[in-house]
Amino acid sequence: MANLKLGVIGAGRIGKVHMATLVQSVPEADVVALADVNIAGAKSLAEQYGIPFVSADYKEIIHHTEVQAVVICSPTDTHAKYIVETAQAGKHIFCEKPVDLSLDVIQNAIDEVKKAGVKLMVGFNRRFDPNFKKVHDMVAAGKIGDPSILKITSRDPAPPAPQYIAVSGGMFLDMTIHDFDMARYIVGSEITEVYVKAAVLVDPEIGNAGDVDTAIITLTFANGALGVIDNSRKAVYGYDQRLEIFGTKGMVTADNNFPDNHRYFTEDGISGALPLNFFMDRYIEAYSNELKAFCDAIINNKPVPVGGEDGLISVAVGLAAKKSVAESRAVKLSEIIG
Repeated sequence: MANLKLGVIGAGRIGKVHMATLVQSVPEADVVALADVNIAGAKSLAEQYGIPFVSADYKEIIHHTEVQAVVICSPTDTHAKYIVETAQAGKHIFCEKPVDLSLDVIQNAIDEVKKAGVKLMVGFNRRFDPNFKKVHDMVAAGKIGDPSILKITSRDPAPPAPQYIAVSGGMFLDMTIHDFDMARYIVGSEITEVYVKAAVLVDPEIGNAGDVDTAIITLTFANGALGVIDNSRKAVYGYDQRLEIFGTKGMVTADNNFPDNHRYFTEDGISGALPLNFFMDRYIEAYSNELKAFCDAIINNKPVPVGGEDGLISVAVGLAAKKSVAESRAVKLSEIIG
């Protein structure tokens, strides 16, 4: 079957990651158009990867006659609008997380996608990391028995600029949202309650912007399992991405990825490489697997592995986390979403 012809909206940081992945690692994809309001940046990226059509207007991507599906990598506050317009144009959609910061807006986008009969996949790339997928598959196969305790460590190598906080929705909707999705994916059960203790321990300017940068999050799942997520916006040793799940018959863990596995032994001690630095390096294979899965779902008319409802639920958990911090109490998901 012919390749899937894609248009990409957004040539910023994640747009560059997805463009490189699509062109270099996804043989099923053929990127034919790119748009960004920064036309100079878009032209530079298009030239780098041989993309024939470039525009400053996202509508020209959505309505481009060759484009069959649109990859949305633009700022969060544009996602839902672009999803709706792409669906109304009868084209399939891959959209970076979060779909929006409002549950009503997300639900409207999902409804428009269903009405149009197109597919929407949300970019929770960590599900496609080989290590985490292996853990998921072992849990689903009953290898650890019934899940009891999940532990996720997720720490960034450096905090974002404080001005980014205002448009990102804050740590729980920008960073931890990936961990909320991972928690549902690994445990195989829905989150029913969230309790958070959070602080500003990395950058006072983040606190001045109204957010936190350090958190311990306790989750309760519908199947009775418990979960703990620890987050920090700054780990001086690099991108810290670890996971452990314990059950009635055993336990499985996934460690950080490293550029190499050497260990250097001297009379002063033992040293080795730092973890891979940030998501562009750590999750390069996950991004490839994710976009291959999207193309496969469109080309072979399969369900997408991560749909709009997954995007909705993870935002709901993020909003529950924010409410928990604001009110210093456990928050049930039923308070946030029916």
